[in-house]
Amino acid sequence: MRYTSLGSGSEGNALVVEAREGLSVTRVMIDCGFGLKEVERRLLARGIEPSSLNGILVTHEHGDHIGGVFRLARRHGIPVHLTTGTRAAVAARIPEGMTAVCCDSHTAFSIGGLRVQPFPVPHDAREPVQYVLDDGQWRLGVLTDLGEGTPHVHRTLSGCDALVLECNHCPDMLARSDYPVSLKYRIAGRYGHLSNAAAAEILRVVDRSRLKYLHAAHLSKQNNVPELARAALAPILGWQPEQIGVADQDTGFDWVALDP
Repeated sequence: MRYTSLGSGSEGNALVVEAREGLSVTRVMIDCGFGLKEVERRLLARGIEPSSLNGILVTHEHGDHIGGVFRLARRHGIPVHLTTGTRAAVAARIPEGMTAVCCDSHTAFSIGGLRVQPFPVPHDAREPVQYVLDDGQWRLGVLTDLGEGTPHVHRTLSGCDALVLECNHCPDMLARSDYPVSLKYRIAGRYGHLSNAAAAEILRVVDRSRLKYLHAAHLSKQNNVPELARAALAPILGWQPEQIGVADQDTGFDWVALDP
């Protein structure tokens, strides 16, 4: 199994996960917050034909995660998987005849050679989820867009071989920013986004015995820098800061292979 980020941040998010078994290949995308031409460009830059995607997994209805989903899905005939609440929030935007499959936020399902486990998270959306994906050997946890960890989040992410973990902001930088007070409260609240310290606390609590790869994601351009995110996470793992990857807005990160 391998995975790559096409970009991560408030201007757009997309992650691709690929599993191979013999000649069979399964590719799914988690979210698509980029315009059609831009996401096609980013996919091709990673060697991915858009039409080869077997599904798009949607986490929630905010534009930086769902903005390009339906145009990409309609153009290339890709099924979209989303919760009932998210579908209700975007019902008017779903093109007629497009395959939109509702998933339960607690029930696993399969797409080709990948098992997909959704799990609910506290965020200011209709029915937001995040995902753990596995191919029978490797487990990848993806956790962005939530205000705080919960016991269920901790249990679901335990035992992953790789994690893509939100490190949205530094509280001091957010406090000093020129954001409106209401937006600062939203970001820092229980249904907002993870600070570096909150992400580190989730990492501290989960079972990390199999963890080999970690990428910080959804960093705010205004209220965080990679050095601060890495500095918060590295001591939990006993790693050097440079061992922690960062998904940036413009380029995401290149393929990461989970090899034996």
